Amino acid sequence: MTMRQQDTDTDAMRVLQGLEDSRSSVRLRAAMAVGTTPDPRFVGKLIERCAIEPEFYVRDMLTWALTRHSASTTIPQLLGELRSERAQARSQALHTLSKIGDRQAWPAITRALLSDADDEVARSAWRAAVVLVPEGEEPELAAVLATQLGRGERETQLSLSRALVALGETMVPTLRAAMTDPDPRVRAHAIATERLLRDPDAGFEFAIEEAKRVVALGGTGKGE
Repeated sequence: MTMRQQDTDTDAMRVLQGLEDSRSSVRLRAAMAVGTTPDPRFVGKLIERCAIEPEFYVRDMLTWALTRHSASTTIPQLLGELRSERAQARSQALHTLSKIGDRQAWPAITRALLSDADDEVARSAWRAAVVLVPEGEEPELAAVLATQLGRGERETQLSLSRALVALGETMVPTLRAAMTDPDPRVRAHAIATERLLRDPDAGFEFAIEEAKRVVALGGTGKGE
């Protein structure tokens, strides 16, 4: 082994140790270093760290570092994380796949992930799906996403509305059908989402309150 190789291995060991340091600032710098000088040896450790990293801004840097590596190296390992029992592993893998944006990952965005019991996983799946969906398959995706209307609190509902709005006019027929759903939460969410599509500047809070008013008055929001 040459002196240069020894130095390289020592630097790699230092970075790997940095990713596990108890100080978030050190972990952040280590992730930044890996992204600045990509090395396929680090991909597994980056993905492993994504599953357990408690700090959002460090996770974001880990994702950035992964996007700096070859998709042929990262995607197969990220797809394996989608089957993890750990919700954060699934969520962060989905988030990273959406940032890589390679549609070879599309078949892995299953109905099970799009309706995952964990809100953060489901939200990440929705965002990934609208980025990765192949042209022509948007209506089918809209139909699956519409099954989640009315789910969760404000942040979850806003995430779903944004995903549906990102699909554009192709999701309107599905949304119109949801406006007649027996569940008032579903109807209100569908109405609010269509209003966001028509007027993106209206704001979700205003749209959802207006939608609740329409539902309370027995309307569907169609043509109102």
